[in-house]
Amino acid sequence: MYESYYGFHAQPFQLRPDPDFLYGSKGHKRALAYLDYGLARGEGFIVVTGEVGAGKTTLLRHLLRTLPSDKIYAAQIATTQLDADDLLRMVAAAFELPYDGLSKAALLSNIGQLLQHLDRQGKRALLVIDEAQNLSARAVEELRMLSNFQTSDRALLQTFLLGQPEFRKTLMSPGMEQLRQRVTATFHLGPMEEAETRRYIEHRLATVGWSGRPSIDAAGFAAIHAASGGVPRRINTLCDRLLLMGYLEEIDQFGAAHVQTVVDDLAHEFAVPQEAGGTAAAAPADSAALDGMEARIAGIERSILSMLDAMKSLVGQRNSQREHP
Repeated sequence: MYESYYGFHAQPFQLRPDPDFLYGSKGHKRALAYLDYGLARGEGFIVVTGEVGAGKTTLLRHLLRTLPSDKIYAAQIATTQLDADDLLRMVAAAFELPYDGLSKAALLSNIGQLLQHLDRQGKRALLVIDEAQNLSARAVEELRMLSNFQTSDRALLQTFLLGQPEFRKTLMSPGMEQLRQRVTATFHLGPMEEAETRRYIEHRLATVGWSGRPSIDAAGFAAIHAASGGVPRRINTLCDRLLLMGYLEEIDQFGAAHVQTVVDDLAHEFAVPQEAGGTAAAAPADSAALDGMEARIAGIERSILSMLDAMKSLVGQRNSQREHP
């Protein structure tokens, strides 16, 4: 793979969220500040929204890694396409409580007892909900009811809600007034600007041992930003394919033309299949062409990488035979 070709000790543009690669863009720093502010308050709901691939989960994993375990007991839920009762079971499971076959009353009783136990130990409970846009109105209401667990002077449970922008519509709907009153802070994580996109790419490269090879010129960085819209996951997808092309074609310097080649290739790969008697509709060669393709790209690359290495080895052997007949 291209890691060894460029001298990297790991893959710089992997798609899975990894807090080791967290880049402190202006937006991510502000989001972290809101989360830290919420932790300091110790009550209510903190809401962070952002587009698909904006870096919310990476931010979340960084936060969870840095929490003091002797003061905060954190539980996380990522599967949110559930009805209200199943959500309560997920909350119980996240806090390592029994849940199978229990009634709603029993679930609430167990959760309440755990929160009181933690409070006696001097700990606070933090519930983190990822992909909050999938929550139904009834499920959100159950979360609000959980916030009623409190002593005479402090809340026993605090909740962070991370989701895509449509979650704001749920939050602002007429039936969510009581929840909105308990929101301590809310922040929307937007895309990065062009200069931040360049620093983000260089940060990820430096994290895996980059020493300046390969290089990307100013026009190349501008093209990456234009194609990705400044969204981290789109940047990762594009840069990963750019480096793969560099490995295959032995490129050490990338410019705008190389970036456009990769964008066009991606658009072609994910074009709508041609129907009988019709014409194939190509996907647009811009940031939209980079959405939703990560899993398919990974599958394609896994299937061809071993073949590519074998081909390179065979070419090397033939060249050696020509030089030393």
